[in-house]
Amino acid sequence: MGAGRRLGDVDGMGSTVERKGEERDETVPASGDHERLDRILTVPNVITLVRLACIPVFVWLVFGAHRDVAAAVLLGVLGATDFADGYVARRFHQVSTLGKVLDPVADRVLVATAVVTVMVSGAVPLWFGIATLAREVVVSVAVLVLASLGAERIDVLWVGKAGTFALMVAYPAFLLASGLSAGHRVVELVAWVTGIVGLTLAWVAAGSYVPVARRALAAGRRPRSGPTVPTDGRGEVVR
Repeated sequence: MGAGRRLGDVDGMGSTVERKGEERDETVPASGDHERLDRILTVPNVITLVRLACIPVFVWLVFGAHRDVAAAVLLGVLGATDFADGYVARRFHQVSTLGKVLDPVADRVLVATAVVTVMVSGAVPLWFGIATLAREVVVSVAVLVLASLGAERIDVLWVGKAGTFALMVAYPAFLLASGLSAGHRVVELVAWVTGIVGLTLAWVAAGSYVPVARRALAAGRRPRSGPTVPTDGRGEVVR
């Protein structure tokens, strides 16, 4: 995240360019890595753009067509593709600079739209939706602040991933329960169980990031050692 870090240091894709007769402490991304990172038309980016394009369709299904079941299925598919685009990017070496920006933006837009839409439709209690949105706002603001202060990259905690997954099961389930006439009690029970578990894990993850964020900020602000300059023993630079 830090502005002072190289992109290759952040994602592990940097490669070292060595010059003959010199030993360098710094790594310089090779031109091939730059070309790969600068790609725009990749499968993960297409998946992310399709997810963004489907968000208005989801809202229309709820408020325009009043088809909660179809909207719940679409929301579940959109949530599942969040894991799909990341897997494809890593598995087939299609990580790109655009994807690094576009994917988290799509995630935040999808979560915010889904929570507000399901909450306004009355499928989920107001307090539950507000608690979910509050957590998203806290985490998003913290990420922006840490990035502006030059903190190092923070890896996602497993508890946060588990919480997000559970919530992406709960919200479609709440919406599905509201659209079903038969069997809605069972679906609603599944929604409440996964929802409570997901919301609890999400807030636990938010608290767990505090010490991690402090270490990342301290590491990002730590002065970096420059190249060693040979001296002649009297403190004068050898030329």
